[in-house]
Parts: sequence; structure tokens; C-alpha cells
Amino acid sequence: MRLVLLGDPVAHSRSPAIWAAALGAAGIGGTYEARPVDAAGVAGAVAEIREGSLDGANVTMPHKELAAALADRGTAEVTRCEAANTLVAEGRHIVAHNTDVLGVRALWEARTLPSDAPVLILGAGGAAAAVLVAVGDQECFISARHPRAAEAVGERVGGSATVVPWGHAVTGAVVVNATPLGMHGEELPTGLVEQAGGLYDLAYGDRPTPAIETAHRLGLPAVDGLDHLVAQAAGSFEIWVGMAAPIAAMVGAVRMG
Repeated sequence: MRLVLLGDPVAHSRSPAIWAAALGAAGIGGTYEARPVDAAGVAGAVAEIREGSLDGANVTMPHKELAAALADRGTAEVTRCEAANTLVAEGRHIVAHNTDVLGVRALWEARTLPSDAPVLILGAGGAAAAVLVAVGDQECFISARHPRAAEAVGERVGGSATVVPWGHAVTGAVVVNATPLGMHGEELPTGLVEQAGGLYDLAYGDRPTPAIETAHRLGLPAVDGLDHLVAQAAGSFEIWVGMAAPIAAMVGAVRMG
């Protein structure tokens, strides 16, 4: 199999290590390349999938919305999010999937994040839209540096989310960081995690993010970005390979990185 990750930046990504371990554990020959691309590069990769020289692509920031638009059709999650992180060919058609939604749902339950608490989503991109789809049955708040961008996420998903100012805490809420903040040691706005009832941090770096460190110090239930990376990759594996993902091998690879 020949697989790629499309985004910018991607040099930091641990996805190639996860996929080397997953394909090896499954006894499947193949490669997984992190490919830094602009919009034209995404379109080029879609053409490669269509012609069969690529078996599939994962898509990360800032191209998830573009990936959904370039596909011939998408799953229900993609339609609601208007964002995709997994592309595959079915015949000559490109089909878009969003395994971020599936990953959030699975980890929310597995890590016993409160299902009856409000949720405060930080960010206004494709990842934030996926989170809103995944947890839309709970009371949701959304916050971004540009309030209109936050409003637009709620509008496109069709869920009811209250926009709150950037940095505004919602007491007892599960904070979901769907921004890059923390990748390079950046702090979330003061008080957000301290007043939270849990944390789901999609960002990851060379060490735990400051938000994750604060959540652990406070004894809050938490999911970190590496947990999420494995969960969404497992969904892509099942789509591309047609079998259950070797989770233990994937976790081992990402935690050693």
C-alpha cells in the first residue's frame, strides 16, 4: 500500500511511525509518507488516488475542508462537518471520511469524560467541527479568536453551540482544544483548564502540552493528542485495510516517538 499524510506543517507528525507499526503488525507491505502540501498539492494527491498510484490519504490542518470539497462524496459525518481527514477510492470515485468524529466518540467513552457536562470547544476549523458533531448531544460552547469564525462552525454543523469570547471559562465544562496551541509549549488562556471538568487536547508535541500537565495535576479526566492521533488512525486503517487496527502496536509506536 502507498499512503500519505497531507498538510502543512507535517514534519512533526508521528503518523508515519504509527503507520509503519500498524502495517508491520498486520503483515502488510507499504509506505506512509508525510507530505507537506499547499492546496494544489492536495488536488494532486486526489488525482493520484483516483488513478491508483496512491491507495489513500490522511489530511490534516489546514486542508480538511478542502479535502471534503474535492471528494466525489462523503460520509454523513463529512457532510455535517464539511471536513474530511481520510480519502479513499471506490472505483473511480473519491470518498471522504472523518475519523476524527469516530475517534472523539470512542475516547470520550473509554476515558470516562463526563457525558452530562457542558463542552467548551476551542477553535473554528475542521477539527472543531468534528468535535461538535461528535458531542453535539451535550450542551456545547465554542470559542475562537475570531467570533464570526466560531459562529460559522455551529452554522455549518447544524448543531446548537453558544459562542463565548476567547479565553472565557465555562465552569465544569470539558475543554476540547481543537487548536494548535500546545504543540510548541503554548499555554491555553488562564483559567480554562483550572475551571474545567475534563480535557480533550488534540494538540501534541515533544512533551505533554501545558494543558495536559495542568489537567493531570488537578486530577481531571483527560485525553491527549497522541491518544486522539491513534484513535483517528485506527479508523483510517479499518477503512483502507478492511480489518481491525492493531491498536497495541500503534500505541507503542506513538508513545516511543
